[in-house]
Parts: sequence; structure tokens; C-alpha cells
Amino acid sequence: MRLLLILFTVLALIITAGLWIGQTIENDADQFSKHIDGIKDNITQGNWDLANAKIMELEEKWSQKGKWWPIVMDHQEIDNIQFSLAKVKEYIREKDKVQSLGELAELRLIFIHLPEKEAINLKNIL
Repeated sequence: MRLLLILFTVLALIITAGLWIGQTIENDADQFSKHIDGIKDNITQGNWDLANAKIMELEEKWSQKGKWWPIVMDHQEIDNIQFSLAKVKEYIREKDKVQSLGELAELRLIFIHLPEKEAINLKNIL
């Protein structure tokens, strides 16, 4: 009986941790996505200096919040985010509107897709 109680407790802790991690990733991804929308608006309006400041801010937030993501996520997805951030920084620095907006759209899609991909649901288990 004691062993069953210990196993049940461990299972409950694992499920709780998984749900908490999933919710945290979803919240972070939503914040990153909103930040990207702000950068996109600045580029559309021609505010390149502000867009550059905002992309640096996004990169700083990513380095703070995203450092634990590789523990629970596929490293390829993390690499995709870092590559996309590097590209969009250069596009903004060079004031290339088309490339900047395209890369921001891709980066936003990555952030939106990650919580869905990492969610604990039947579709992802099967």
C-alpha cells in the first residue's frame, strides 16, 4: 500500500510539473508573439531605430526566459528561434522591410507553434 501511494504521488507530481511547464511555455510564447507584433508595427511605420531597440529587447527577453526551454523542448526548435532572431536583427539593421517582416512572421509562427507541439494531449502522444 505504501509503494502504491508513493507511485501515485510521483505520478501526480510529474503530471503537475508537465502542466505547469506547458502553461509557462504558452505564456512566454504569447509574450514573445506580442513583442514581435510591436516590432512589426514599428517596421511598417518606418521606425527603424525603435524596431532595432525592440528586437534587442526581444533577444534579451529570449536569453532570460528561453534558457530553460531546451530542458523540455526539442533543440532543433530552439536553434530555429536563435537563427531566426539573428537573421531578423540583421535585416532590421540593414532596414530591409520585406525580409524583416518575412522573418518576423516566421519567428512569430515558431513561437505560436511551440506550445501546441509540446502540449500534453492525445494528438502529441500518438
